[in-house]
Amino acid sequence: MALGDFNLFVWKSKAQQEKEQEEYESWAFPYGKPQREKLVKLMLEVFPKESETTALISFLTCKELYAKFCKTPELSGYAINKLLEMKGYKRLIRKKDMPLYVALVVADARVDENLNYPSAEEIIAMAKGFEVTKG
Repeated sequence: MALGDFNLFVWKSKAQQEKEQEEYESWAFPYGKPQREKLVKLMLEVFPKESETTALISFLTCKELYAKFCKTPELSGYAINKLLEMKGYKRLIRKKDMPLYVALVVADARVDENLNYPSAEEIIAMAKGFEVTKG
């Protein structure tokens, strides 16, 4: 279930809701709570004026979009370009912030169980590199 999937007239049992939440969290953070904690810390360094909730929702939305466009590792560049071409996403992700969220998503896609994320400065540099290549 994606963040954008919301229907007031669909009723699910508490068990079904919990199962879907667990599946989503497993997809979003395959290395569990330590991954989520490291990623949130990094996001708050990149976006110091944002709340954890706002940064996390924007990141997860961007991650969902990246996954939609990047069906195989070879499509990573295509997915990055598609995300950078967006003018923003439904008022959730501002156009000026999209390169930073894309850099966070790319870094997250490259991380393994060691959870060695780049620094906030490296994420910012990566995002600036995206901006240059997009023109």
